Amino acid sequence: QVQLVESGGGLVQAGGSLRLSCAASGRTFSSHGMGWFRQAPGKEREFVAAMRWSGGSTYYGDSVKGRFTISRDNAKNTVYLQMNSLKPEDTAVYLCAADTSPGSTWQTWNYWGQGTQVTVSS
Repeated sequence: QVQLVESGGGLVQAGGSLRLSCAASGRTFSSHGMGWFRQAPGKEREFVAAMRWSGGSTYYGDSVKGRFTISRDNAKNTVYLQMNSLKPEDTAVYLCAADTSPGSTWQTWNYWGQGTQVTVSS
């Protein structure tokens, strides 16, 4: 059973930084794509960042390019999202996702964590 557990959210002032973690368990993820999405109240779930667990290219949503970085630690089976230069519009629940063949929309990802709240104050 796949389990994804996010942590690291919180309240931060605009311009600050946070690092989110996603601890993955339940299977070998070497062939999976790993991603971060976010959802603000009343808004559609939005793609933030993704990468292959095996490494290689990383992908970012336009609104976070140059500010956020996705990475992973194989030994800890954990994916990270480093968020810098945070803005109030980054406020959302951030969710970790995994899938063997993910697409560009959130509906194509099969495994999800419960989410962690990030609030950026102005």
